Amino acid sequence: MAETDASPCANCLEKLKSYLRTRKGAILTAEIIISFIIIICYAASRYGGYSTVAICEMVFAIIFFVIFMMEFDKQFLTVNWLWSDLFRAVIGALLYLITSLICVIGGAGDGARIAGGVFGLLAGILFGYDTYTIFMGIKSSRQHTAAPTDDTV
Repeated sequence: MAETDASPCANCLEKLKSYLRTRKGAILTAEIIISFIIIICYAASRYGGYSTVAICEMVFAIIFFVIFMMEFDKQFLTVNWLWSDLFRAVIGALLYLITSLICVIGGAGDGARIAGGVFGLLAGILFGYDTYTIFMGIKSSRQHTAAPTDDTV
């Protein structure tokens, strides 16, 4: 039997490296990292309940990262992955902005809560940028070319 040089792990690592170089891969990676930083900040504060938003958004970002990296979106066509990702990004942006404003405004005396709020505002902006890029991708894929008209009479 002939052995193949590429193991499944090496193939997965190559997909990871190539996906991290894309704009969507970089955005999802940044979302995962900033959500992890926010979890640490909120866990160190007196009000740890705010970390729920960061945990949920980090898990959803990891799920979509894996789906897009392994190209499962091209295999499972029953789900519209672009619209699902758009809703994930919109909800993430809104939840981060709301909870972060609450933490920054009411976090007097709790530095970790304020730091989590500031990072949350940055995450809200990042998720908003992700929403914008997804929306522009959907908009450009929906545009139709103009039908040719015959000007000769």
